[in-house]
Amino acid sequence: MTVQNGWLRKLAEDPGHSQWYIKRFRDLAASGADLVGEARLVDTLVPRGARILDAGCGPGRVGGHLATLGHDVTGVDLDPELIAAAVVDHPGPEWLVGDLAELSLPGPPFDAIVCAGNVMTFAAPGSRVDILRGFAAHLAPGGRVAVGFGAGRGYPFDEFLADVTTAGLMPDLLLSTWDVRPFTPEADFLVALLRHP
Repeated sequence: MTVQNGWLRKLAEDPGHSQWYIKRFRDLAASGADLVGEARLVDTLVPRGARILDAGCGPGRVGGHLATLGHDVTGVDLDPELIAAAVVDHPGPEWLVGDLAELSLPGPPFDAIVCAGNVMTFAAPGSRVDILRGFAAHLAPGGRVAVGFGAGRGYPFDEFLADVTTAGLMPDLLLSTWDVRPFTPEADFLVALLRHP
């Protein structure tokens, strides 16, 4: 039996989930919540005006903020409703509907790729190495990929790190939070900065 993408499975069970998710982040933004921690970290990895891919961008909160800082941002997500919200809420970046397991974008490679919001845990297990290979293929020399996700979501950290190696990338730095706290064996979250060997 093939395991389906977790986001698509959630939408099949609850067709209103995308709109709930969009509203949730719009409400958080309206309340003044800090929604750009991931973007702050990625901004430190690149010079101003960098080319950045927001992989699994959802409604665009990370890539949208990076664009306001002067970066050239492309966002990709498989959910058309989330992409439509990104276009409305964060005009400027290029927002595309697409499957990260089949990533093939024109243009020069990216200086950084960010994959936040537990995106890798939603991916079908059989597609995860393909997604990481796609990141490697789209990453500029010297560039880095920032991937973050929580423990207990069906993708053990050691399995992810083995997949990173299989995909032709390597860890550059492992953290337990987007605000740069060191990774420990007890950590319940992983932020992995990856690069070409």
